[in-house]
Amino acid sequence: MHIHILGICGTFMGGLAVLARAAGHTVTGCDINVYPPMSTQLRDQQIGLIEGYDADQIKLKPDLFVAGNVITRGNPLMEAILDAHLPYQSGPQWLAQHLLHDRWVLAVAGTHGKTTTSSMLAWILEYAGLSPGFLIGGVPENFGLSARLGIIENGQTPSPFFVIEADEYDTAFFDKRSKFVHYQPKTVILNNLEYDHADIFPDLAAIERQFHHLVRIIPRNGLIVTNGQDSALQRVLKQGCWTPVEQFGTAESWQMTVQDQSLSVSFQGKLQGVLHWDLLGEHNRMNALAALAAARHAGVPAQLGIEALSYFKNVKRRMELRGVINHIHVYDDFAHHPTAIRTTLAGLRDKIGSARIIAVLEPRSNTMKLGVWQDNLATSLDQADRVFCYAHQMGWDVSSALALLGNKAEIHLDLPAMISTIAAAAQPGDHILIMSNGSFGGLHDTLLDTLRSCSGISS
Repeated sequence: MHIHILGICGTFMGGLAVLARAAGHTVTGCDINVYPPMSTQLRDQQIGLIEGYDADQIKLKPDLFVAGNVITRGNPLMEAILDAHLPYQSGPQWLAQHLLHDRWVLAVAGTHGKTTTSSMLAWILEYAGLSPGFLIGGVPENFGLSARLGIIENGQTPSPFFVIEADEYDTAFFDKRSKFVHYQPKTVILNNLEYDHADIFPDLAAIERQFHHLVRIIPRNGLIVTNGQDSALQRVLKQGCWTPVEQFGTAESWQMTVQDQSLSVSFQGKLQGVLHWDLLGEHNRMNALAALAAARHAGVPAQLGIEALSYFKNVKRRMELRGVINHIHVYDDFAHHPTAIRTTLAGLRDKIGSARIIAVLEPRSNTMKLGVWQDNLATSLDQADRVFCYAHQMGWDVSSALALLGNKAEIHLDLPAMISTIAAAAQPGDHILIMSNGSFGGLHDTLLDTLRSCSGISS
């Protein structure tokens, strides 16, 4: 089959393209954001890329057009497809029908931690010799790629297991259901649930309704692994549940306790093993418990899962140390929701004690740009000693939102000037935490270069 993917450079659609190519399909695609690293990854897979959405692309005559959720009515190629009555599907629908229909799908859903938890789960299954396929919204460092088909060693048979990051964002302009309802999982992790995606959901209840649509399709011989501390998820399950449920984060089920430099993992009050790792924060401990429970449902004993996690290398852009210049540590993190910002800072604070934290934030997500979280932003940053916020093209008053932080917060509209100010303010022993769900204009490398220059260190 030849598929032509509209919006191919998005994380999900790019991963789908790699999987389709590995499964033997001919894949081409187009996007308006054709640049590395996704463009390089796709071209390495011999996937033809076209810049833009010119209507003449219908002359490629693929068997099917696959539309990403970035595509809207008015897109010239999509309009040509509709006018010519050509066949098209959404990405999640194509994935479900062609790659997931006969596999044991393990789906990871939730507002926070989907990428990290999916990566942990895929790594546990890999360590156990199960060779899972996966599609993850980041690059797990244990694998070095965001998607793979999953082939059993020394053969061409797909592994029965497939791990997918199950996003609640809508599927396509013609299908406003959440992506995750298409995947028909047998094992589901419900990590947590907060209000997000204000551009498509009017309130938390609307998101809870979508999560319950997911719960409705999990089979009786499946398993729901859910955060026992999350009241929103409890409301979801109370709407009706037909599948066994295991909780994590409670004394009655999966729990992790800190003992010196190690973590004791228990299930239903019985010790399962001791975990040694370097990941920061309570949120990552909860992610690990969820992954262990889901892997156990797939047949991996908890003790083996704990052993696997001791070799887990995390995900790029999740507290990723980008460099150390003159004893100044610079980290990159994907945090863009107040809860994620708060927990990321708390984890770093626990690790470094009283050393200074300089938080650098780009409020870039659609929900952040709409100002939905402006009342929560200052308190999410209160663990930082200095805060620099890049408030370019914001539709609300960021200065007022951060006024609670007093003179330790600075608002900048000029990125180069902000970088220079951060470099001048940084001192040996500081930890600079950069948070954005985008590229932040290449700030990370530019800041490291500026710090080298200020320190007289050659690159």
